[in-house]
Amino acid sequence: MTARRPRRPAGHLIGAYGLLALTALLVLVFSLALPRTFPTLDTVDSILSNQSIPAILALAAMVPIVTGAFDLSLGYGLGLAHVMVLRLIVDEGWPWPLACLTVIAGGAAVGVLNGVVVEFGRIDSFIATLGTGSMMYAVTGWITDGSRIVPGPQGLPPAFTDLYDSTFLGLPVPAFYVLALAAVLWLVLERLPLGRCLYVVGSNPRAADLVGIPTRTYTVYAFTASGLIVGCAGVLLAAQQQIGNPSVGLDYLLPAFVGALLGATAIRPGRPNALGTVVAVAVLAVGLTGIGQLGGDFWTVPLFYGGTLLLAVGLAGYAARRRLRGGTGTAVDSGTGPPPAPAVPP
Repeated sequence: MTARRPRRPAGHLIGAYGLLALTALLVLVFSLALPRTFPTLDTVDSILSNQSIPAILALAAMVPIVTGAFDLSLGYGLGLAHVMVLRLIVDEGWPWPLACLTVIAGGAAVGVLNGVVVEFGRIDSFIATLGTGSMMYAVTGWITDGSRIVPGPQGLPPAFTDLYDSTFLGLPVPAFYVLALAAVLWLVLERLPLGRCLYVVGSNPRAADLVGIPTRTYTVYAFTASGLIVGCAGVLLAAQQQIGNPSVGLDYLLPAFVGALLGATAIRPGRPNALGTVVAVAVLAVGLTGIGQLGGDFWTVPLFYGGTLLLAVGLAGYAARRRLRGGTGTAVDSGTGPPPAPAVPP
């Protein structure tokens, strides 16, 4: 006879699916408060379209967090990627597919650089990625000379702008990009040995070394994946904005980390995960949309993000400690791999 797996306590279900319940509650509250504007297809389209880039960037921020590192260069990399795409298309006359692939490859190269600086340079990830991010911001200013890149009278190729503007099954295409990326990351992190090794590196680097996992190599992998995703987000941002703004990327940095850290409290509490990140972005999107339709002032947005970030870090740390105390993060319990990484490094 095989031993029965222990039932999950009610507290675990609340922790895992609490954000989903909160999303439904916010939708209900705002629908009752704003019956004419909130529960409409236009609102759904707006949320799915406008929050696609923040969601992709949150998923990019999540991958290094799995290994216990933080990539603060995300916003700078996003800004550089989107102006580079427009520079190559508008000023250099490159075909848009080649320009996009070049920028995405460049994003991956930046990720490799971040990983090498952090692991082989033995520099704290906060400091290292802040330094490389500042350098990318300088490169962005040098490329644009501090001004915007504006297409000529002929505009951008329609096929390029359709990367963001088109629809599929009646929904904005960017929403499907998010779902596809989240599915790939979920498969890699939860079902493949690569993801399990990344979690071990973030949970206990010394133990990873003892069992033969090359921690430095896997951390570089995580930063590379993050840079690759940022490059894709930069292409999408260029298709959305259609004007190269050298400072626009910084606006996405805080929402990305709020989504990634808050996502560590959902679906798989105590460990960063792709599905939880998507749920967290949904909560933020619904909250911000409702606040905006209620007529909230401009300062309510940074207040909302800042307060949510503090709450996310606190809840993620608590969930990680509770998971370790309860012994629910072991490989035996999950049946799939090693213990999860804490949401924030100790």
